[in-house]
Amino acid sequence: MSRSTDRIRTIMPTSGRTALGATVAGTVLTRLATAPDRIGRVLRRRYPTVAVTGMTGVGKTQLADRLSRRTSGEGVAEVGSATMERRTRRSRRLHGFRFLVVPGDNAATRLGALDEVFHDEPVDGVIHVVANGHATPRRTAGTTGSGTATREQQLAAELEDWVITSHRIASMAVRRDRPIWLVVAVTKVDLYADDLDDVVRYYSPGSGSPFGDKLDELRALAGGAKLSIDVLPVSSRGGDRKAAVSTKGATALVDALAVRMEQLSGHV
Repeated sequence: MSRSTDRIRTIMPTSGRTALGATVAGTVLTRLATAPDRIGRVLRRRYPTVAVTGMTGVGKTQLADRLSRRTSGEGVAEVGSATMERRTRRSRRLHGFRFLVVPGDNAATRLGALDEVFHDEPVDGVIHVVANGHATPRRTAGTTGSGTATREQQLAAELEDWVITSHRIASMAVRRDRPIWLVVAVTKVDLYADDLDDVVRYYSPGSGSPFGDKLDELRALAGGAKLSIDVLPVSSRGGDRKAAVSTKGATALVDALAVRMEQLSGHV
């Protein structure tokens, strides 16, 4: 054993060395214990979680597929998924989003999914999908073929669905220590391209419409500083150049939504 080692031991008594060892060990254990939290916060900033909500048949899954650049299983999905679907969007800059597509049917699975994304593990943002009364009608249980419903019935159902969702958003917002964001995604715009400005206004705060009034109530409950609201038109599918919304135009609308999400999440 070297003389320098003996000298260190002489300068620092056994009790001091024991205390120092305990301090170092405690520091290491503390860092190890808090590491998952820090990693979780970094992951949350880079990959915020987004709830995709809306009534059955508005196109939530199709929109989440486009946002996540998912290409598998493209085709027309059955209306009304009974389980919460998950998607992930990744970019080359190590940023992205984790999407949770909440079932639209008024069933126990949907209510459980709403509790999960707004209470158990609160999300960072919400995309609420609406379709101006053009949601694909849901079949009555036990029947085959396409469902039937008037546009007025679909608008009423859409508003009822929003009331349920908005109450949960408000409850989440008041509990959070940082602001959250909401984008009302007005989809299926190819069906009413000529009236798009009026339709977007209908879904906007301060418009005086039934939906706009509910947004105003949400903002009042949550607090203006706690919740930002955007209204953007989107189209999950486009057509040829003669279509109301071309494939290129539909892609541009989805890309604009993605850019706005990146801005709201601090990625750009």
